[in-house]
Amino acid sequence: MYRILLFLYRIRAFLLFVLLETIAIWMIVSNNSQQGSVFFNSANQISASILDTQADIIDYFSLASVNKALVEKNAELLAELERYRKPADSLYIPLDSALEATFQFKGAKVINNSINLSQNYLTINKGSKHGIHEGMGVFNEEGVVGRVKGVTKNFATVISLLHTELLVSSKIASTEVFGSTKWDGVDPQKAKMLYVPRHVQVKVGDKVVTSGYNAVFPEGIPIGTVIEVKPGPETNYLDITVQLSTDFTKISYVYLVENKLAEELENLNVENK
Repeated sequence: MYRILLFLYRIRAFLLFVLLETIAIWMIVSNNSQQGSVFFNSANQISASILDTQADIIDYFSLASVNKALVEKNAELLAELERYRKPADSLYIPLDSALEATFQFKGAKVINNSINLSQNYLTINKGSKHGIHEGMGVFNEEGVVGRVKGVTKNFATVISLLHTELLVSSKIASTEVFGSTKWDGVDPQKAKMLYVPRHVQVKVGDKVVTSGYNAVFPEGIPIGTVIEVKPGPETNYLDITVQLSTDFTKISYVYLVENKLAEELENLNVENK
């Protein structure tokens, strides 16, 4: 112990230098947005590379369960495809080309995920060189996951639905009543549906899905199920608790959705303001 203390004493000048440099870098990053942005992107790139390697090792030992889930999902998709096959005596009616070309989907692997903070994020192994950009919606086979926040060349950061500042435009599937879903920071399996007036009839068991009223998600992606409805305290809105359909403790792969008409819609909204 004495030798360790003696060694630390001998290099005290170097340790003081490192401490002062760390404080200086922290002050520069905290008080200058441009430098802060560069630091965040660089740190994100390095940490994402490490997390990607870690995720590859973990995935190697969980290939059996992942393959089983993929096989089950493929079976469901094949069954659904079979239901939509055109009978021999049916008439084919083409869809509106504008509807067919509105959304584009990409797949990615989750290499980091947090659920125990008030502002949680995920990291995925796809970035700008794969066509990923800020604002894209993220979901999996269970439901909504979040929205892309930051992008580097090979990776992207996703604001989780378990983030107290993320709002998702949503609606009650059976009644078309719309509002916004937001996590309250308490239970990672539950969220609140906001801005539903008191006079609206909402029942336990009602399904909550994306409304399609913004340019992020298509209509109908699952968000959760209503498990409690109460009059809101001192407001004209209901206090609705939703059991989230996505299990954030088991996310391995996600889909990213891009609305090809998002820029046109945003420009139109700006002109109408």
